[in-house]
Amino acid sequence: MSQQPRESIAALIGSLYQGSIDRREFMKRAGAAGLSAGLIGQVVATHVSAQDATPGTGPQTAMEIGVPGSVHNTDTAGGTIKIYSSWPLTGTYELIGGDAVQAVKMALADFGNAAGGFAIEYEALDDGSAANNGGPDSAKETENVNRVVADEDAMVYMATYNSGMAKISIPITNAVPMAQISYANTYPGLTKAIEGATEEGEPDIYFPSGKRNYMRVCPADDVQGGAQAKWAFNDQGKKKAYVLHDQSLYGQGVAAVFKIEFEKLGGEVLGFEGYDPKASDYQSLMTSIADKGPEIVTVGATVDNNAAKVLQDMRSVMDESVLFLGPDGLINEAFVQGAGDAAEGAYLTFAGYTPDKLVELGGAGADYVNRITEVLGHAPDSYAVYAYETTVVVIQSLDRVAAKDRSAILDDMIATEGFVSLLGKTWSFTETGDTDSAVIGLAKVIDGAITFQQSISS
Repeated sequence: MSQQPRESIAALIGSLYQGSIDRREFMKRAGAAGLSAGLIGQVVATHVSAQDATPGTGPQTAMEIGVPGSVHNTDTAGGTIKIYSSWPLTGTYELIGGDAVQAVKMALADFGNAAGGFAIEYEALDDGSAANNGGPDSAKETENVNRVVADEDAMVYMATYNSGMAKISIPITNAVPMAQISYANTYPGLTKAIEGATEEGEPDIYFPSGKRNYMRVCPADDVQGGAQAKWAFNDQGKKKAYVLHDQSLYGQGVAAVFKIEFEKLGGEVLGFEGYDPKASDYQSLMTSIADKGPEIVTVGATVDNNAAKVLQDMRSVMDESVLFLGPDGLINEAFVQGAGDAAEGAYLTFAGYTPDKLVELGGAGADYVNRITEVLGHAPDSYAVYAYETTVVVIQSLDRVAAKDRSAILDDMIATEGFVSLLGKTWSFTETGDTDSAVIGLAKVIDGAITFQQSISS
């Protein structure tokens, strides 16, 4: 092979990793340049896996988000810092949790798998169980969090996905203290008290030391539930609602906020009820609801709690003139696929923007979606964008602290402000550990695809 083709191949590989050409274009041009099919396959496989030693695979994403002016240190002379995540990874959560893990890995690779003078080692723990069809398991979460706090190299716990699991782990990390940061918890009571929607003693019961150590990068359900109610009542003119929930901490919480706000606006709640997530069908439940004449049925639930069957049985007795409204626990492919044809026309809210909206907006958010879609082979779960942002919060804090010091890292992380988001917004953590972002998006299932419709709160 002559020298010129070798140089061309090197340039092509560089273009692939910089994102200026995609895999298909690389394969075509590398073949024309003389690279063997076997070597082309190896290069593509290495790129897709976003191997740990490769920094800068997404320069636009990495350079345009985070706290402006942050200085990134890729030196690793200080040794290794470990960060763990903990959320469900199998069953109904395979795509949800798996996409978030890939988002974390991509963020780490974008920053060279290093920060603050340390190499970063990441381990994704699963807090789900087969007995729950992959859904959260309190025993697994207890095992995970205790393993993490016992690891002297572990500085940050990125957990959890389900708010009910956060109730278990926050008091344990609080006693250390160790920073715990979630990309998806939305139950308000983890950080604040809301009359009628949170439990007695919350949130103080989760922070026995009296110091806050928990953060979340997504808006909580007091924002989402309120936005849902205003959209239903003001935008859609619906005056009669029936409110269901899956009896989980999250599901009941978001449903309660909807009920409170809908009634404040002047709407009538015909019923507020927890359904049995293990029931084989909901025909009789839906028949009784239909008899009451609702204009909208809202369901506070997560995908593992049989919400797809709830929608199927609702549609067997109520046509599309009765709206179905679900929260972010259902804005995923598993729910749409599970509900099948019944999902068509369903409305779903999300604390942020769906992937199709990020692409439309362009910039770093679109760059993130395009690159992770290439890795996954499908559009990412909507919440995975927050997994990427969570990782950047951690990386930049490690850069600023530049020491293996759990307490110092915690103090720095919770003081994060002016963070430029992939959503094109800027947010800061409040004193409660909440993001001050209030972006709520509304999506609709159209031709089997979750399709962004509008922002209903910002």
